[in-house]
Amino acid sequence: MSLLTKAILLTTACLALSIVTTAPRVLSQSPPSNTGQTDQDQDDVLRISTDLVVLNVTVLDANGKFVSGLRRGDFQILEDQKEQTISAFGAEQTPFAAAILLDTSGSMESRMTLARSAAIRFLDGLREEDVAAVYSFDTKVEQWNDFSPGRDLPARIYGLKTRTLTALNDAILRAADDLAKREEKRRAIVVLSDGGENFSKVSADKALDHASAAGATIYGANMAPTGAARDIAGVAILKRLADKSGGRYIDQPGGQNLRDAFAEIVEELGRQYTIAYRPTNRAKDGKWRAIDVKLSRPDATVRTRKGYRAPKA
Repeated sequence: MSLLTKAILLTTACLALSIVTTAPRVLSQSPPSNTGQTDQDQDDVLRISTDLVVLNVTVLDANGKFVSGLRRGDFQILEDQKEQTISAFGAEQTPFAAAILLDTSGSMESRMTLARSAAIRFLDGLREEDVAAVYSFDTKVEQWNDFSPGRDLPARIYGLKTRTLTALNDAILRAADDLAKREEKRRAIVVLSDGGENFSKVSADKALDHASAAGATIYGANMAPTGAARDIAGVAILKRLADKSGGRYIDQPGGQNLRDAFAEIVEELGRQYTIAYRPTNRAKDGKWRAIDVKLSRPDATVRTRKGYRAPKA
């Protein structure tokens, strides 16, 4: 077993222990929430229970195309502006697990056929080694199949009726907790919704915290009609979930643009670079630490998490 594989398995196991069904539970050395931190600090962090920090990094060229063939020496990791030594590096294409969240709330009544078609398109684009599970959410969250390589929607999805309210945050938290139990290093939550939220038991911050702890990237596909009638608040919700988790917001509810976006998501998850390091700052002070990933190539950009919260003694 390679050093990278051991490192990832160790970190994944530790992170999984910090999650419970309805709210993130941190080990004794993890800090309580700090209301003095900024909104970005609270949402863009990966809380860890060991001294190993693991990053999944997407690299794009000036044209937005994925950059392959980079090596360990092409990356520089800075934590709070101090250079870190990379402990493990991986650039291999690996399988990923995806949770597809289908909004079945009342506001989606006229959009259900489109949303089901979008789910089918995403499943069709998965590689043989990838696995996916399908969930629905309205006033409650339901999982309709186990994570599997199957490319068909569960038959019961076609008989679902829309209900009044929307528990989007609860759905993300449930999917993140399930993904945290998976062996795949790379994990995704694909939200097919108009972005409404009015019924969850948990906050968006708590849902994002669970997604971060699970190493899950959120991709929000807006199923609402485009134009002036589109709900601005729904757009903001989906964008925030994607931005804070290092994912992407997809503005088109259908057509070629949506198909292209789904293909790019599959490619992105399969071709990320996985980098691990042990921070030189070993203080267990519960503070937020900023991470900056730099490349030797000036024409390329990176997308990854922006930091983590240190454990607290």
